[in-house]
Amino acid sequence: MNATHSLVDLDDLDGLLAADRDGSLRAVAMAGAQVRATAAALDEGELDQLRSNEPPRTVIWVAGRGNAEAAGLLLAAALGASVAAPIVVAPEVPPWIGALDVLIVAGDDPADPALVSAAATGVRRGARVVVVAPYEGPLRDATAGRSVVLAPRVWVPDEFGFSRYLAAGLATLTTVDPGLRVDLAALADELDAEALRNSAGRDVFTNPAKSLAERMSGCDVVIAGDNAATLVLARHVASVMLRVAHRAVAAVGLADAAVALRNGMSAGSGADREQSIFHDEQIDGPLPPRVRTFVLATDAERAVVTARVAGLGGVDVIIAEDVPEAFDVSDIERIPQPAASAGPGRLEEQLALLAVRMEMTAVYLKLVRG
Repeated sequence: MNATHSLVDLDDLDGLLAADRDGSLRAVAMAGAQVRATAAALDEGELDQLRSNEPPRTVIWVAGRGNAEAAGLLLAAALGASVAAPIVVAPEVPPWIGALDVLIVAGDDPADPALVSAAATGVRRGARVVVVAPYEGPLRDATAGRSVVLAPRVWVPDEFGFSRYLAAGLATLTTVDPGLRVDLAALADELDAEALRNSAGRDVFTNPAKSLAERMSGCDVVIAGDNAATLVLARHVASVMLRVAHRAVAAVGLADAAVALRNGMSAGSGADREQSIFHDEQIDGPLPPRVRTFVLATDAERAVVTARVAGLGGVDVIIAEDVPEAFDVSDIERIPQPAASAGPGRLEEQLALLAVRMEMTAVYLKLVRG
């Protein structure tokens, strides 16, 4: 998990743009556009045939891998207790699916046998089927005229498609459960604002993603979550870090991270490393790797999470609020607490914002390598 040395400074706009040869900065900033495209499909009535006077027995999300699976797991963790029907995430269609169920097949490959088989089975059993994938090839043949289609309207590389799957799931859930209210247009605006806050032209001091990238440089990284939803998000972030930044990071529950920290995982970090000014590697051997833990938290659990990691070195608590975006808990008494704002409120909105921020962090970690 060791990081490479930076070749491009995070505040060097020209250097970052020159290093961005595949357009990752633009792609990662398209999260709001992806959500807005789904909101447009909802407004145009593309999902109207899903409506019914009765809630579904079950909402089944079939996705085998990647962002599609992560989005389904996040929706189940964040909204499973508040929607009218249980959300089941599975790699293939369950044998008990029937006319009372809603089936969502999500992925980036319209020839994926699991997706095609799931969609065909859902149609045959009379379920309400939603296709969140490119609508072509075998998938189109299996469902033509008998499904709701939320094909990508805005193309981005698959590693940055998480927001589209999340928006498609939210659109479906609000359609089949009138009691659930989610404003996708407002969410798109929030994601656009988050991308702007993290744009390459803003310096590290005012740019949350650059600040996180700077903190992650030169150390081993652990991403932690303290509930089902933030743990899913932590695993998604670890996947993005590997795919985009080529950084292998650990994704764990906060309880596991806290045990490791109390047992000395962060040895060689912070004050311990500052005392090593006279350390000679040839005589004393190499210093232990620095480890920094980033805990993803929602506004509601911020106080509890901060209390749980109090006294532990090398820990940052990351929340969706604007200021402070990230802070070291050892400095908490010196940092002014943000006033209540009308910013991200709903759980799924906070998680979506954190996802975009961490994806942009991964892009900056990639670009500083030149």
